[in-house]
Amino acid sequence: MAASLDVEPPALSLELLPTDPLLLILSFLDYRDLMSCCYLSRRLNQLSSHDPLWKRHCKKYWLISEEEKTQRNQSWKAIFISTYSDLGRYIRYYATLKKAWDDLEKYLGQRCPRMIGSLKESVQEEDLDAVEAQIGCKLPDDYRCSFRIHNGQKLVVPGLMGSMALSNHYRSEDLLDIDTAAGGFQQRLGLKQCLPLTFCIHTGLSQYMALESVEGRNKYEIFYQCPDQMARNPSAIDMFITGTSYLEWFTSYVNKVVTGGYPIIRDQIFRYVHDKECVATTGDITVSVSTSFLPELSSVHPPHYFFTYRIRIEMSKDALPEKACQLDSRYWRITNAKGDVEEVQGPGVVGEFPIISPGRVYEYTSCTTFSTTSGYMEGYYTFHCLYYKEKFFNVTIPRFHMVCPTFKVSTARMETNHNEYAVDEDEDSTDTDEYEDRHRVLDIPAPSGRCPRHT
Repeated sequence: MAASLDVEPPALSLELLPTDPLLLILSFLDYRDLMSCCYLSRRLNQLSSHDPLWKRHCKKYWLISEEEKTQRNQSWKAIFISTYSDLGRYIRYYATLKKAWDDLEKYLGQRCPRMIGSLKESVQEEDLDAVEAQIGCKLPDDYRCSFRIHNGQKLVVPGLMGSMALSNHYRSEDLLDIDTAAGGFQQRLGLKQCLPLTFCIHTGLSQYMALESVEGRNKYEIFYQCPDQMARNPSAIDMFITGTSYLEWFTSYVNKVVTGGYPIIRDQIFRYVHDKECVATTGDITVSVSTSFLPELSSVHPPHYFFTYRIRIEMSKDALPEKACQLDSRYWRITNAKGDVEEVQGPGVVGEFPIISPGRVYEYTSCTTFSTTSGYMEGYYTFHCLYYKEKFFNVTIPRFHMVCPTFKVSTARMETNHNEYAVDEDEDSTDTDEYEDRHRVLDIPAPSGRCPRHT
């Protein structure tokens, strides 16, 4: 009796399990572990090759659809292995970037088909390797991965990476193809080992990616260059930071586009940011504001931060016809980060006195500058009724905040005696109505054609 108690039960082995529960266990394994199972035993080799197990990995890592599988006429496992042999080094990034590109193409294909037509086909590994040899720096894998999907775009207008327009200023950034980017690779002091990602053919503006941690930049950081206008050293270049990596920079931009965070205006992506709380309704009239920072018109030294704002004035379509009115004047209260306040009052907007009636919208763009990195504006418009011309009333403009992106000061400045650069930060903020850009009055819901420019 005692002897029988000393007998040890047989060791539990996965291979002793029935097929169905074993397949269920294998379905929870990652592709690496599933592949390893192929070398453990004959039975596990057979079961780990079960095609439905690889379907999940093909969809998770490569976004392969059932339709694409049918077209390729291969098993899921064969598709995974062949794709991995080509794109395996990018498996951490591919699905995220491919989804971003697919979402962008789908969204813009319906709204800006001409822009989608400017995209270039993907490049191959040898093309990217050749660029690395040409510039003498390694490209980050997320950047390489994106160019295995699309090789940027042609130098056209409008640019894929967003536009901005004022009456006397226009910017539209193209996403550079790999060869053009390599041709603009910088080795000069101030931009050493920086690769341009975008380019505007009107302003010459680019966003750069640092390929090495030099001159105070973090590796793979993305930024707009901002020359230090008070420095004697031409290599003193400040930076407005726009991203910490290519993946974060590109996918966050795409998300803002496809979720409607950036409006499509005249077949272009305009990089205005709208705070949903930045809306005010007075009676039947609603005023909403979106804003944008313009790095190409800003500087850190001297402190001059340029913002543009887009205002939409709309009367409810359910308003009575006798509620039609005309804008007479505007009043602004402008406050910078120090708490300094400036008040501005003037006739009309952008030199116009728009009439607002039920179901109608009026939009215009203007700009302001601050000597501090942030500030806010609020105010009201004064209207008079068209049917009761002696009746005047004010319409609230909601408070809207403007904040410049994070910036870094040039290391060339930091290494120089700071006494050489006295900075006057008492410059007033201004409501620069003379820069305002007049936009169309349109019927809801469909906007009409290109707006005239106010000069």
